[in-house]
Amino acid sequence: MDTSSVGSTADGLSELRIHGGDDWTAAAPSRLRENLSLLSPQQVELAKILLENGQSHLFEHWSKPGVDDEQKRAFFDQVTRLTSSYPGGLTSYIKTARELLADSKVGKNPYDGFTPSVPSGEVLTFGSDTFVQYEEAGVREARKAAFVLVAGGLGERLGYNGIKVALPSESTTGTCFLQHYIEYILALQDASCRLTPGEGPTEIPLAIMTSDDTHLRTVKLLESNSYFGMKPTQIKLLKQEKVACLDDNDARLAVDPQNKYKIQTKPHGHGDVHSLLYSSGLLKEWHDSGRRWVLFFQDTNGLLFKAIPAALGVSATNEYHVNSLAVPRKAKEAIGGIARLTHQDGRTMVINVEYNQLDPLLRGSGHPDGDVNSETGYSPFPGNINQLIFEIGPYMEELSKTGGGIKEFVNPKYKDSTKTAFKSSTRLECMMQDYPKTLPPAARVGFTVMESWFAYAPVKNNPEDAAKVPKGNPYHSATSGEMAIYRANSLILRKAGVKVADPVRHVFNGQEVELWPRIVWKPKWGLTFSSIRNKISGNCSISQKSTMVIDGQNIYLEDLCLDGALVILAADSAEVKVGGSIRNSGWILEDVDHKDTSFPEEVRIRGFKINRADQLEKTLNEPGKFELKP
Repeated sequence: MDTSSVGSTADGLSELRIHGGDDWTAAAPSRLRENLSLLSPQQVELAKILLENGQSHLFEHWSKPGVDDEQKRAFFDQVTRLTSSYPGGLTSYIKTARELLADSKVGKNPYDGFTPSVPSGEVLTFGSDTFVQYEEAGVREARKAAFVLVAGGLGERLGYNGIKVALPSESTTGTCFLQHYIEYILALQDASCRLTPGEGPTEIPLAIMTSDDTHLRTVKLLESNSYFGMKPTQIKLLKQEKVACLDDNDARLAVDPQNKYKIQTKPHGHGDVHSLLYSSGLLKEWHDSGRRWVLFFQDTNGLLFKAIPAALGVSATNEYHVNSLAVPRKAKEAIGGIARLTHQDGRTMVINVEYNQLDPLLRGSGHPDGDVNSETGYSPFPGNINQLIFEIGPYMEELSKTGGGIKEFVNPKYKDSTKTAFKSSTRLECMMQDYPKTLPPAARVGFTVMESWFAYAPVKNNPEDAAKVPKGNPYHSATSGEMAIYRANSLILRKAGVKVADPVRHVFNGQEVELWPRIVWKPKWGLTFSSIRNKISGNCSISQKSTMVIDGQNIYLEDLCLDGALVILAADSAEVKVGGSIRNSGWILEDVDHKDTSFPEEVRIRGFKINRADQLEKTLNEPGKFELKP
């Protein structure tokens, strides 16, 4: 019914009866009937929708008129938000929930009838000729791209009370993840414009999906740091709303235990990013301005942008509608595998299959050994890392069919084997990597496998949980994430011809890690492997105890022998050659107990602090050519 035709009388009910043609209030809870005069016509219509969907229990504990009236109106404000933020509204949400809960109760397998196989994709080796070619193609394509950062989570799981994007990605410079990402996007922007002058947009936009938990703090982080060099107009924040919780298999909405006038809510999942991009109009705006690609990435992977240029080059060269960045995975490793699923009826899809579903799926479709390693030592199904590249045109066309919604799932925790009651409320969830589930067979869906050492080092676990990880498995902690950055940079310089010393092993916060030289550079210095290789000449070497920070576009290493700490900051208009033997006491990593509250959280969760004992530091802000030699 169109509520715009309803009059604005104090008793909206009387006109609703006329337009609705039936007295739907007869079966309404008495408390709701008593309070109808408090409500606007639109709120009365929402009450009717709730009753039609079996939600009368929401009103059973309401007080009489005159008591808690503002909270009653606030209840309908919440219902309005829950309805407007979900494609199809609450009616659609409840309908989908009942269907998925019914399937869950009988144990229906969503993959029944499907047979997995390995899809087509690219497997790249860092520094190879093919890799370099894809990197250059990706840089050229970058000005036609838009980036989307999924940043709705806090750092509580890490033992960090701030938002995760504010956490330093490494301690040497203290650069937080958000700054790190923005600097890479700006470096891509500049490099792409230099390679393709006059070809399309000159600014690469960034959208950030936030949540109630992170939105205001993300705004503050950006504003207090002048958007880390981006124009404020380049960045759009899209706030994700939560969804209603479900109390039982009939999809009765859960009342908040702390407030009888509020529906309990929980996060819906990062799949909401699709509906937000669609409903906000941002996707259309990007498309109309000449953009071709949308790149999605997560909040705490400090290595990712080393892989982005080549992956984008793969998308452009192969004309992929969907390209999933992936890493090699061991069989049965706790990371989803990318697979092509073919149904008995001929349907196909290329999607991420969670690790605990992939092995039984293989066993049930003619592979008695399940998920096993191939002769390469890895599973033939590459590991999904939730970094995705979509072509905007086909993406918009698909979302127009669904209103931005994607396939959901429900994961209730039952009290017992009867599956009639939940241990606690559940909700529908969605994951952004499930988008390809609804694509037609003709959609070009592929993957790009990158070596983990330069593409994937997420920061997820607190020190206690990381220390319990079985030996040989990745810690995915702030400690391991930082060490992975140093390792990647050291190995990249080795491939460029620098003699970088082997690491030593050390234990921080109960985690044994490789301690490489602490080498860090800004993206504008080393955006791609070819750009790094072109800035190194002669016989260069770096000792294990060394620290090197490079901040400047035109800094060249020439016959450099570094045994200590070196920090070079140069304006883009300055060309600096750094060489000779540089020796000093350097910067020393000192152990810190993660329980020692005299240190900041970002230090405690890493298990070390840096003692900046001695260094050679040079800042060159003027244009010109310079040589730095002891």
